[in-house]
Amino acid sequence: MRQLILDTETTGLNPRTGDRLLEIGCVELVNRRLTGNNLHFYINPERDSDPGALAVHGLTTEFLSDKPKFAQIAEELREYCRGAEIIIHNAAFDLGFLDMEFGRLGWPAFMTHCDGLIDTLLRAREMFPGRRNSLDALCERLGVNNAHRTLHGALLDAELLADVYLAMTRGQESLVIDTGAESGDHAGAAGERIALSQFDLPVIRAADDEVALHDGVLDGIDKAVKGTSVWRREPAPAE
Repeated sequence: MRQLILDTETTGLNPRTGDRLLEIGCVELVNRRLTGNNLHFYINPERDSDPGALAVHGLTTEFLSDKPKFAQIAEELREYCRGAEIIIHNAAFDLGFLDMEFGRLGWPAFMTHCDGLIDTLLRAREMFPGRRNSLDALCERLGVNNAHRTLHGALLDAELLADVYLAMTRGQESLVIDTGAESGDHAGAAGERIALSQFDLPVIRAADDEVALHDGVLDGIDKAVKGTSVWRREPAPAE
């Protein structure tokens, strides 16, 4: 599965009143593994940023003046995103600007070129109801290091969101099954050993794509713990 984590920076908050895109960052995941095949554009928005927006992203009119206009990068962006599942934090905001820019070119809406959408803000609200679910809050909650994020940047934020998304969708983190029994209850049954040699158990090996998905999950765990997860360590020799 090919997924793209996408983020944008803009001159302001409302594309309907003339605000424009000025930065786009995309990070590619294939089978939950970061590929490094990312896409990043600075864009000349042909207007100044609102003071509030400038304070957030720090991209001045002077810096952007020699950058390509959206029409010059649009085809590369569309082909890069074609057929992928798109992952965005607060998707309505970014898609509003992308649809506006595509509309200026006479193209259909951005998502008509893609294959599905995941809004991590909506997913986070389901997972953590009543809590702050900004990107910074999720980084802190899920153990993603964002200390280098002093200003917003589309590629940097997409990279952070990729780590957040992998952590949010990692699934079960413990292999311990809680039966709900109190300590000492049914101790005889719980402690009874069963010899598996009495069973004719089939061996079903994982397919290559299943192995790739499993490796992607472990990569996400390794990043979250900032080391090597227990499932990648060699078992200690039996005494």
